[in-house]
Amino acid sequence: MTGIMALRTAPLSARIGLAIVALYLFCLLFAPLVAPYGETEIVGGPWTGGFWDPAAEGPATLLGTDHLGRDVLSRLIYGARNSITLALLTTTLSFLTGTTLGLVAAVRGGVVDQILGRLVDLVMAFPTLIFALLVLAVAGSTLPVLIGVIALLDATRVFRIARAAAMDVAAQDFVEVARLRGEGTGWIMRREILPNIVVPLAAEFGLRFCFVFLFIATLSFIGLGIQPPTADWGSMVRENAAAISFGILMPLFPAGAIALLTIGINLVIDWAAAGHHGVSDER
Repeated sequence: MTGIMALRTAPLSARIGLAIVALYLFCLLFAPLVAPYGETEIVGGPWTGGFWDPAAEGPATLLGTDHLGRDVLSRLIYGARNSITLALLTTTLSFLTGTTLGLVAAVRGGVVDQILGRLVDLVMAFPTLIFALLVLAVAGSTLPVLIGVIALLDATRVFRIARAAAMDVAAQDFVEVARLRGEGTGWIMRREILPNIVVPLAAEFGLRFCFVFLFIATLSFIGLGIQPPTADWGSMVRENAAAISFGILMPLFPAGAIALLTIGINLVIDWAAAGHHGVSDER
């Protein structure tokens, strides 16, 4: 009931953001059912059709065809499933790694904190894009390598945030009481600290997802992300960039899909963060 009431009182921007996210999730879950054509099915000539070209020959395609004659709308729908799933898996892995190490560093302190902190500083010393390009060029652009590299890079940011938040909680009296009772590190992390830092971590998860999603799109645009023929919005922009020279709008659709999802998630995050602050202020 609380969730329903929160939705009813949500501002227009939050409702728009939720609608956008819901639309993308629908495409993610039901891509094979809602896509007019298959992910790699050739339906016409290159860069033909579209709602702006009613005189085009061949099968009806709402957004036209790409450089190989595949339906752009279908590729966008399948791209939502591929891109969002990959970004979600990567973000989840980075959060599991970064949060766990951040909690360990905050609870154990001393040498453990120093070692973990210096390792994180070492990874963060390398420019993110250059580090990813180097590893992917050497190890190949397979999905496990892509997920592992991006998760490692993003986990360093999560580590710092989780450690800083956990340090504040670890200094509280109730955590010291748990230590005096003889509770172990794992128990203190799970039962005393983690529940008290869930809200900032949840907000950060949304932001990290956006960064990871955009980073994957960037890698795909330069040819080191999701590999063809798998549909991906970043690679769709790269493959059809030349169409702009002929006045064809096709590359704008995947670029717009990337921007729209990022905007929608940020609108939801802003609403959730504002709601949390409002509750805190009332208390």
